[in-house]
Amino acid sequence: MARGDPDRTFDVVIVGGGIVGAMIAREISRYLVKTALLEKEMDVAGGSTKANSAIIHAGFDPEPGTLKASLNVKGAALYPGIAGELGVEYTQSGSLVVAIGEEEAPVLEVLLERGKRNGVAALEIVGKDRLFRMEPGLSRAAVAALFAPSAGIICPFRLAIAAAENAVCNGVRLFRDCAVTGVVLEGSRVKGVETTRGFFACDYVVNAAGVHADEVARSAGDDSISIRPRRGQYHVLDKAHAGLVTRVVFPVPTKVSKGIVVTPTIDGNVLIGPTAEDIDDKEDTTTTEAGLADVVTGAARLVPGVVDALPPITQYSGLRAVEKSGDFVVAASPVVSGLVNAAGIQSPGLSAAPAIAEMVLEILREQGLKTPPNPGFNPERKTRRRFAVSSDAERDIAASARADCGHIVCRCESVTRAEVVDALRGPLGAVTLDGVKRRTRAGMGRCQGGFCTPRIIPIVAAELGVRPEDLLKNEPGSRLLGGATKAAGARDGGSEA
Repeated sequence: MARGDPDRTFDVVIVGGGIVGAMIAREISRYLVKTALLEKEMDVAGGSTKANSAIIHAGFDPEPGTLKASLNVKGAALYPGIAGELGVEYTQSGSLVVAIGEEEAPVLEVLLERGKRNGVAALEIVGKDRLFRMEPGLSRAAVAALFAPSAGIICPFRLAIAAAENAVCNGVRLFRDCAVTGVVLEGSRVKGVETTRGFFACDYVVNAAGVHADEVARSAGDDSISIRPRRGQYHVLDKAHAGLVTRVVFPVPTKVSKGIVVTPTIDGNVLIGPTAEDIDDKEDTTTTEAGLADVVTGAARLVPGVVDALPPITQYSGLRAVEKSGDFVVAASPVVSGLVNAAGIQSPGLSAAPAIAEMVLEILREQGLKTPPNPGFNPERKTRRRFAVSSDAERDIAASARADCGHIVCRCESVTRAEVVDALRGPLGAVTLDGVKRRTRAGMGRCQGGFCTPRIIPIVAAELGVRPEDLLKNEPGSRLLGGATKAAGARDGGSEA
């Protein structure tokens, strides 16, 4: 696309549609700033955001004085309000760091003091008797724990989808299936980005590209960032075992990891993991027999009942973007005017994301971006109450107004046909089967799509206007059925909302 094309000319281009990029897009949409959000996958939240521990950390773990520490605490405090505005379920469950044996107990005092220095409120160390009243399923070898009541749990991919959707409704343009291949400069100043979908002109680039953030920076001549992926593997346990824990349960942390965690999820499962494996391949999200075994061993040390809760209903792995400094990098490029890096956003990146967004906006202003208020900005996202969490009376009212609100297509997660249709028709509609899954949870239950997939395929195909055999699971080439290849699942070229 030619330089200067009004459809491809923006004030700000954000590279990366994970939770950080989505939150930045929403924050900027408060202002009259022409903004594009570019995501290389066919949907937002397709990278690290879809595969993490789904925890809003209290903020006692990061070293005082780091960006991780300050942004974690600030971001966590913003979540109750943001979740309410976006219509995303959030529970302030609290967390426990459990000392197994007296030799681990002194570390709790270190974490308590660190948390106080970071500004974490209401931290306390609880003794054995109270600890077992709080979490009866803990190992009998537990002697004490650090209790952080401000920690919480959320669904990270529904959150990112909601934030991006709200940004789109407030004027941001989203381009999916649009990989950035390089930042274009004029002298030492940003002039735009080249992508697999052509050139986008802009004055500012925000680099929120996850494990690929160093590559984006290098394309602009900025070698200040170095990312190495760290793989984490997880088991998801069936909802029948939801009572194993009621809070996030951590072991005493190590220098490289918070350790194998046992945590409830916002949707009623129990999640155990992750491992912490430094690898070289930025696309390697495979699971391994050894890694998954380590997850069980670590989780059982905290909560022995996880062994009886096996086998899991599924396993997965995700990659954390570990920067060489060990800290977040949220700063203007030292060598390129108009480039702002939001890189190395590993744990507690989900927790910090709203605060990162605010910080990026301030840096953009310092770089010269003008931000007149957007008089039409609406922080609220309209949502329909999910059938699975509705009362019988609410279900009856919904079904009487719209018949497909009472038509169940996913038994495990109680997802209705209406919810699938709405996931496809919304402002940020799904274009793949996984996109529907992440918006509705259809296919995430005990049978992992065995019942609902054949019922959902014709709905999705009809809504997208494609043949069922051309419907994609998650990316180009991932057809669920046979048949000739055609342009993938396709609204506005299959990519742009």
